[in-house]
Amino acid sequence: MAATEQPIVLPGDAIDPSLIPTHKKQPLRLGPGLRHIPPSYIVPTVAGQLVTDQKKNSMWIEYNSTRYIPSANDLVIGQVQRSATDLYYVNLSPYTSNAMLPHLAFEGATKKTRPQLAAGALVYARVTLANRHMDAELECVSATTGKAEGLGPLVGGMAFDVSLGLARRLLMARSREAGGVEVLELLGAEGLAFETAVGRNGRVWVSSDSAKTIVLVGRALRETDEGDLGVEKQRKLVKKLIRGMR
Repeated sequence: MAATEQPIVLPGDAIDPSLIPTHKKQPLRLGPGLRHIPPSYIVPTVAGQLVTDQKKNSMWIEYNSTRYIPSANDLVIGQVQRSATDLYYVNLSPYTSNAMLPHLAFEGATKKTRPQLAAGALVYARVTLANRHMDAELECVSATTGKAEGLGPLVGGMAFDVSLGLARRLLMARSREAGGVEVLELLGAEGLAFETAVGRNGRVWVSSDSAKTIVLVGRALRETDEGDLGVEKQRKLVKKLIRGMR
């Protein structure tokens, strides 16, 4: 089932139990804007729209913000700032302290085989620990399989900054139906070959054998974001950009 939008909530509001998703096997996952108060209370910490995803048994608050606050299980694109004895310090946004990425938090990594990342290198990682009183911690392996599953160093390509709202929508399982974002699928349908990684912290990495394609994809994302374009306008934008490219 796709993510379903629910009512507007304010900080401290009581959430109707009928709006809280349930799953026989998966534990409930709380995203940005929600806090669990033992034993069983869930309260909003920001004003916004409550969104639930029954398939992932998760819920979060959709709200406008320009500051990224790390949350456990977020997929993020970070930039390595420096290396210490056993970890990398990774920047997630201009407004948060550096996150910590252990040297061995990569698939099959040992002291001899771990990736050697220089300052400025990009990594696609998952937030494993997020606490307001501590720096966030990252890893580049799946928590369940121990495999990379797309996480790890991002080689080549280019990273583009987007709003946190667009990043959230792009990360939805069905981004077109649930998030109203189709621009990447439309570009692919036009024959452009590229790959992307989307960070919950408002960064999108684009890679392609063609530099023109990378720039065009980045421009399409920026114009979709800044213009808050709906699906129909996204289609018109893609047609215009493709004509200009050819």
